[in-house]
Amino acid sequence: MAPGRSEALLAGLSAEAKSSLAAKKVYFGHQSVGYDIVKGIEDLLDRDPTLGIRIIETGDPEALGAACFAHSKSGVNKQPWVKIEAFEKALDSGLGGRADIAFFKFCYVDFTPDTDLAKLFNDYKATMAGLRQRHPGTNLAHVTVPLTTVEAGPKAWAKRILRRPLAGVRENVIRSRFNDMLRAEYVGKEPIFDLASVESTYPDGSRRSFTRDGTSYPALIAGYSHDGRHLNEVGRQWVAAHLLKFLAELPTNAASPPIGSAHVLDVGGGGAPAAPRGARQEG
Repeated sequence: MAPGRSEALLAGLSAEAKSSLAAKKVYFGHQSVGYDIVKGIEDLLDRDPTLGIRIIETGDPEALGAACFAHSKSGVNKQPWVKIEAFEKALDSGLGGRADIAFFKFCYVDFTPDTDLAKLFNDYKATMAGLRQRHPGTNLAHVTVPLTTVEAGPKAWAKRILRRPLAGVRENVIRSRFNDMLRAEYVGKEPIFDLASVESTYPDGSRRSFTRDGTSYPALIAGYSHDGRHLNEVGRQWVAAHLLKFLAELPTNAASPPIGSAHVLDVGGGGAPAAPRGARQEG
């Protein structure tokens, strides 16, 4: 899985699409995995300066007077409601209306077995609907929750024998359930960048998955990460290329239909009755 696969994905963008991408004012709120993605964009820009994207780290609305990809830390890890409030405050404080496109992402650490998914999703949905109503000039995008790898190898084999839980299984199930809520609510209606699908999809289209209680769920591909959670060079460029393609196809006017699909990869999500076609089982 060479970085060239990511470059090849962007090679399919027309000169018009690249020009449209470079002319947009984008805001991205995030934490650590977000920095990995931004670094991936920087990697791709080094290899293809014709992308012409100006990256700046700021949440200052005044900085969005000209085309740019602005990004900044948003909220606090392990506190998903705080991240929702931080994004709402950022848009209501001036980013709304100035940014052509705005989005934020949760982190893998924001979801635990104790997370009230129904309440979190309802609060998220209500906040995003309010923001869309108050800032119609900004196209708001949704992002699925990033995944982690599932424990594999001899240690995982021993745990299976002892019937002990594998690291990453329970957590990814929770993340996938929330992601399924996002997909059910927004795919085909509002733009959604399916980060979880990108992280669990190989360049050949097959998926990394695991099975729990007869249901297949996606997991982060080990080759995309250096620690099972964050993205390495290959992973960050793979995700960055898909994000740039998504943004290039996304209109700046929320009332306009996307140029391409609002769902980045047509590969399905967690919660399917069986492993997705072409899936590679974890462990």
